[in-house]
Amino acid sequence: MYRRLIAACLIWCSTFGISLAQQTRPISEVIDDIGANVVFMRHAIAPGFGDPLDFIVDNCATQRNLSHEGKMQARDLGDALKRQGIVFDAVYSSEWCRCTDTAELMELRPVQRFAGLNSFFQSYVPKDKTLELLKSKLERLPSDTLTLMVTHQVVIQAMTSMSVSSGGLIAYNTVTQQAVRVTAK
Repeated sequence: MYRRLIAACLIWCSTFGISLAQQTRPISEVIDDIGANVVFMRHAIAPGFGDPLDFIVDNCATQRNLSHEGKMQARDLGDALKRQGIVFDAVYSSEWCRCTDTAELMELRPVQRFAGLNSFFQSYVPKDKTLELLKSKLERLPSDTLTLMVTHQVVIQAMTSMSVSSGGLIAYNTVTQQAVRVTAK
């Protein structure tokens, strides 16, 4: 029985690009090492999978939202980044409430909602148009600034070929497209 469970886990992880030996490095080390000017963050813990069928982007009651644990996670991540002296020049968020709430609870900067970070997982928005908006934004970001982008797993995977759990961070250089998993703690 355990062998089947382990085999199923390995298949699932390989399907979604998740390494069981994923290593993360402290964000303060990686930003300078790779010249990162963007940090992608997956929203904090929001139990469930996808969004309800009656999803409306401007109505949080129709969406999967942060749990109490997710709200605490967002605050803790914001505090950890501040303790390390990580300062963002701008903070962008998907228009989904769980992303906006995550970014706001971190209290790092005023949050700007940006459609290029929206989830195309259930086709509520078109994947190609969303990624085109994001790529255009990334091309215009100065290399000497640091921007936080709070988004969804599918967007992070599409841009970096990496996956992260809820609250996970990836440092990214928009010029070289180098990406490294990082931790705020």
